Amino acid sequence: MKHVIAFDVSMGKSTMVLYDHNQHCRYEGELEHTLTGFQSLKERIDSLTEQDGQVPEIVFEATGVYSQGLEKFLQEHQYPYSRLNPLEAKLQTASMRRQKTDIGDAHELARSHFRIDRPETYIQEDYYEQMRALGRYYEDIEKELGQHSNRLHAFLQLSFPTLEKVFSKSSILFLNIVKLFPHPAYLGGLSNEELCDQIKRATRKNLSAKQAEEKATLLLMAVKNSYSAIGPKDVRCQHLKQYAKRIQELRVQKKEIIKQMVDLSKDRVEFQVLKSFPGIGENTAVQILGELGDIRRFQNSKQINAYAGIDIQRYQSGKLQHQDKINKRGNRRLRKILFQMVRSMISLRAKTQNTIVDYYDKLKKQPNGKLHKVAMIACMNKFLKVAFHLIQNGILYRYESAVFRNTIPLTIAQ
Repeated sequence: MKHVIAFDVSMGKSTMVLYDHNQHCRYEGELEHTLTGFQSLKERIDSLTEQDGQVPEIVFEATGVYSQGLEKFLQEHQYPYSRLNPLEAKLQTASMRRQKTDIGDAHELARSHFRIDRPETYIQEDYYEQMRALGRYYEDIEKELGQHSNRLHAFLQLSFPTLEKVFSKSSILFLNIVKLFPHPAYLGGLSNEELCDQIKRATRKNLSAKQAEEKATLLLMAVKNSYSAIGPKDVRCQHLKQYAKRIQELRVQKKEIIKQMVDLSKDRVEFQVLKSFPGIGENTAVQILGELGDIRRFQNSKQINAYAGIDIQRYQSGKLQHQDKINKRGNRRLRKILFQMVRSMISLRAKTQNTIVDYYDKLKKQPNGKLHKVAMIACMNKFLKVAFHLIQNGILYRYESAVFRNTIPLTIAQ
């Protein structure tokens, strides 16, 4: 290498240093993340490229949204670069005595680049960036949905505690009834026929007259047996209506996001491969793709395990040896999705044949059967290995071809 450019990125700017092949610093300063700043950087890189006959090597630490502007600039101009995650950068630049400053961090990155063979960062298609953004938005909505559901439950315990026993809390009917009758007093004066009519109009299902009457009877019994801690004019009754309305809106948004992710993915090989596994539907498949990204950027399944945070952490010193456990340093959301996926596969054991479930049963039935969570993690590991092989080769999952023989490669266009 002839020159190395290192950045320590912060909000709206970066501290930049330039080292030559003799590991001497030739420049240090600040780069503003503006059109003018990036144009100046382009001129410097192009000048060095012309001088050396090669593009200078560029390295920086990922800092969330702050480093994405710099990364976008490098991608647009097709400058290769090495992007380090914070933990990786910390380990590679660690020293016995070190003061933490922006300029010091940039110098450490540049100097360490001469002794560490850092691979060029793999640039994914924009599709994967869009999928991750949609997946993270879906997660935000799930969190908000959970918060509103908890608040609705808490306020119902104050105003109409018996209502949750009458209707399923996951149903549209339940939320519409909460909006209509957030307090038992709101049902005062309604005849049985009027109540039946309200219930039928509060759901999309075609309830028969008999079903509506049964619901109305249960609701009236709940009213008679309900003891409210607040009155019908309490402001929390109005809050209940708003929570129920917001929960309905969030559920619609979740469905729209999944539909958008499916529309983006329906012609992709990896989407078809994941869907071919028993127990993986469209929802789970697109969420895995959103968090896993382009699986082809990994060289082997061990790297995928480390990315997901399910690689083994082992500690042994002298006679002391701790029990093995997973690192949990990787993608937390991906681990959660994979765990729920394996649980779904196991729940469908009576309806489908699945080598992942067979592996789970084998682990549980050994002379010293594994604990449930240990077996689940092992199944997640096995799934990632299988998925990695299938996606790389464009092959659908077949139980009968567990060793992937006699399978026909897919011809779906990327």
